[in-house]
Amino acid sequence: MRRDRHGRGMRGPLAPSALPLRRTAVEEFDALVMDSVVVLERRLTEALGSKFTDLRHIEFAVDEVPPDSQDYDADIVEDRGVPLSKLYPAQPGTVAAAPRIVLYRRPIELRAESKGEAESLVRSVLAEQLASLLNLPPDDLEF
Repeated sequence: MRRDRHGRGMRGPLAPSALPLRRTAVEEFDALVMDSVVVLERRLTEALGSKFTDLRHIEFAVDEVPPDSQDYDADIVEDRGVPLSKLYPAQPGTVAAAPRIVLYRRPIELRAESKGEAESLVRSVLAEQLASLLNLPPDDLEF
C-alpha cells in the first residue's frame, strides 16, 4: 500500500463503490458513438430483416481531429469544409481487411451546442457513412 509523505496512506476510497466515477468527455463521446451504432444496427435489422448482415464486420473508431490532408474523397462527410468522419473501405488481404468508419470528435463537438445536438449529429454522420458503405439511401437510416 502506498503511503503519503506523512506515512498515513489513503484514508478511504475516492467514491463509494455503488456510485460510478465521472467519465471524461472522450469516454462520453465514445459511449455516444457506440450507443448510436447499436441503435443503427437495430434499425437496419428491423428494416432489412434477414437480408441484413450485422455491423460486427465494420470497425468504428474515434479520432480527436482529422489528419492534415487536402485530398477530399467522396467518402468524407464534412461540414463547412471541415471533415466530420471518413470511411476507409475494406482492403482484403491486409491489416485493414474490414471497412472502418472514423468519426472526428472535436469537429463534431464544436458544431453541437448541446448533448442532444451532438447525439443527433453523430447519428446523422454514422447513417450517411453506413448508407454509403451498404449502398442504401441515407434516408433509410435516418432516425
